[in-house]
Amino acid sequence: MISVENLKIEFSAKALFENASFTVNPKDRIALVGKNGAGKSTLLKIISGQQLPTAGTVSVPQDTKIGYLPQVMNLADETTVRQEVEKAFADVAAMREHVEQLERQMSERTDYESSDYMALVERYTQEHERFLMMGSESMEADLERTLLGLGFQRQDFDRPTSEFSGGWRMRIELAKILLQRPDVLLLDEPTNHLDIKSIQWLEQLLATSSAAVILVSHDRAFINNVCNRTLEISCGKVIDYKVKYDEYVVLRQERREQQLRAYENQQREIADMRQFIERFRYQATKAVQVQQKIRQLEKIVPIEIDEVDNSALHLKFPPCLRSGDYPIICEDVAKSYSHVVFSHVNLTIKRGEKVAFVGKNGEGKSTLVKCIMSQIPFDGHLKVGHNVQIGYFAQNQAQLLDENLTVFQTIDNVARGEIRLKIRDILGAFMFGGEASDKKVKVLSGGERSRLAMIRLLLEPVNLLILDEPTNHLDMKSKDVLKEAIRNFDGTAIIVSHDRDFLDGLVTKVYEFGNGQVREHIGGIYDFLRSAAGAPPIPANAPTRSLSAPEGTTNVGGQGNVPSPGAEKGATWAAHKEKQRRLRKAERAVEESERKISDMERRLKELDQLFMNPEKASDMVLVTEYTSTKQALDEEVEHWEKLSEELEGMVLNEE
Repeated sequence: MISVENLKIEFSAKALFENASFTVNPKDRIALVGKNGAGKSTLLKIISGQQLPTAGTVSVPQDTKIGYLPQVMNLADETTVRQEVEKAFADVAAMREHVEQLERQMSERTDYESSDYMALVERYTQEHERFLMMGSESMEADLERTLLGLGFQRQDFDRPTSEFSGGWRMRIELAKILLQRPDVLLLDEPTNHLDIKSIQWLEQLLATSSAAVILVSHDRAFINNVCNRTLEISCGKVIDYKVKYDEYVVLRQERREQQLRAYENQQREIADMRQFIERFRYQATKAVQVQQKIRQLEKIVPIEIDEVDNSALHLKFPPCLRSGDYPIICEDVAKSYSHVVFSHVNLTIKRGEKVAFVGKNGEGKSTLVKCIMSQIPFDGHLKVGHNVQIGYFAQNQAQLLDENLTVFQTIDNVARGEIRLKIRDILGAFMFGGEASDKKVKVLSGGERSRLAMIRLLLEPVNLLILDEPTNHLDMKSKDVLKEAIRNFDGTAIIVSHDRDFLDGLVTKVYEFGNGQVREHIGGIYDFLRSAAGAPPIPANAPTRSLSAPEGTTNVGGQGNVPSPGAEKGATWAAHKEKQRRLRKAERAVEESERKISDMERRLKELDQLFMNPEKASDMVLVTEYTSTKQALDEEVEHWEKLSEELEGMVLNEE
């Protein structure tokens, strides 16, 4: 599909990488990985045609459609959400107008037996088939399904885009790209502005689509669930691992160990040659051998070792006063603006607990945090416990940094004790290595300021951490350092995050925000997600479809299912379209029911396996889950039988 040959990229006469060659095949889902600044985003721009390489070629077939989502873009604010997303259907709209024009021509003519009329009918039939193949009949359903999957509510569809934050407008742009059904998707950090359910919806869509995908992401769970191939940019080369990310990590370690052994052997060989040269340099009888060794030495190509920082950096929060047993107690807390954000919130967070706040954006996670911080008024009773010292991280915390200090000075001013000896290591772990530590704060980007504010927080003596989306601007290594520091933190932590891998093994309780309520879930993030798996991330009656397999290609795309031109006039044609719409709706309902049945059957098998363990056999939580799942399965099977009978009746009537 796409062929990259001998690609080279230079910045300021320094090559990011060179001699890069690889191909992108249909259904490839590629994770593009490498340290920050390695050239990942640049490579996406080159493949999309927005930037030219220093050398080499990128060959893209003429009929291949590429959809590219950059990290940052300028978005228009003159339309509603629906109008903006409908721009994705520009080709379909043009085709519809052409088909309608042909329909008018047929309705205005009466020379039904003439060869010209028959040619017009033939042309109309062909164009109408193409129109249906483009998914014309399901445009509105596709639009609705995509926006709902990305977290929008139906009442948002007709709101001006100017009312939405930058993160929500990036979702609008992502929706447009998905609805264009590109052959290749290039996605640069697509999950940065998505909540957990939207991320799950997107990864399911990408994992099952026939489009090729190349994505850059620091969300380990996301790329593991989506990608089946990994491209790494390292040491100025692009290395192709035809495996998933987790397998790549293992292979990369093995590759590096091989490189180290080869490097050590080469160094011994070089040392032996130099020793021989020095020993016999001035002996005439060895002159020929010495010259041979010198030539061999000059021809040796040094073995490069993949850039991996294996230094174990362990951060530990400085000691702080012990807080009371219950740092946070909420009793009937409520907050409203023009609408109710949440009400009747009752929760108690114990000392030492690590809890997560999850839910769609706009459901009140950050609002409750601001209530805890006394930044906004609220109704009800909210008590902050005795001796609680809060360390708060939010995106706006980055704006409170002294712009006249350097990065190093900012951290040096808060570091105490032995940790001051590790400031350079800490800055390096959070991508401020080398000369970057001497930059002034005022020249840093928003993401860099956020990382600096995070480091500063890690060095302050607190006993209650409140972190609002702490991983948005961190790479995987930085997230691992932060996660370990929080895990070893003696105090209490409240973490607002959509990063499942970051939360996994870190939190022991999840508070779910949604529909004006806050629900408590005991267990880790994946325990919560499994318990919520029975409810799909979008409404059950919302249409579902593969990204590049348009609805209608099976049932209405064939010649036999297209009504004759004479029968497509007026009410007959409208009735046919309505029948096709009802038929597709029924098919989707059956498919959704089958999916639910499959999920429940799979869960019952998992529980059966667990019950084989004597320790789990008497676990009442699992027993209750098994009973409720079995009951739900029986009810869903009855529902499926009813839906299948209705669908069969509709198919018979259609025939």
